[in-house]
Amino acid sequence: MPKKVDHLQRRTLIADALMRVAAERGLEAVSLRHVAAEAGVSAGMVQHYFATKDEMMAFAMAVVRDRGEVRVTAAVTRLGAEPPPRLLIRTFIAALLPLDEQSGDTAKVALAFLAYAAVRPAAAAALRDDTAQLRSFVASLLPGPGADEAAGGLLALMEGLGLYLVSGQYTAEQALAVLDAHLDRLFPG
Repeated sequence: MPKKVDHLQRRTLIADALMRVAAERGLEAVSLRHVAAEAGVSAGMVQHYFATKDEMMAFAMAVVRDRGEVRVTAAVTRLGAEPPPRLLIRTFIAALLPLDEQSGDTAKVALAFLAYAAVRPAAAAALRDDTAQLRSFVASLLPGPGADEAAGGLLALMEGLGLYLVSGQYTAEQALAVLDAHLDRLFPG
């Protein structure tokens, strides 16, 4: 009987190896050979699942996005039914911020993907769609006129706080204090 292979599991194993290489050595160190060695598989297996580095990167970017969605969903679900908008936004953003070592590694990879997408229009298009959805969701929770611009500012603040966290300029407590101060201005009283 032939061995049954879970192709999604294999692709995810390779994507996880790519993310470890990127987190430890930077995206420039990501190569078919390095990813195969990190995954403990042959270079031929990596080539079987991903014809090009761009294809491998696109899949890994999708894995990072999906894992972020899982973190956010779990955090928001813990709030119960119909949480107040300010709490929902804070919880959502805090779940995406690199506040611990594991999420810090993911954030380093996500940052590398942003740089990668900056010079690849196809990769950037997927990120634009995600950002538009996030902005629309956050805007729907904000009070008053100018919610769309305020949502854009809040997402930019989140990205900036993420950069400060992964570069060691802010602690988790400092980042959350800045987020809370900004949310206090958006939700007065």
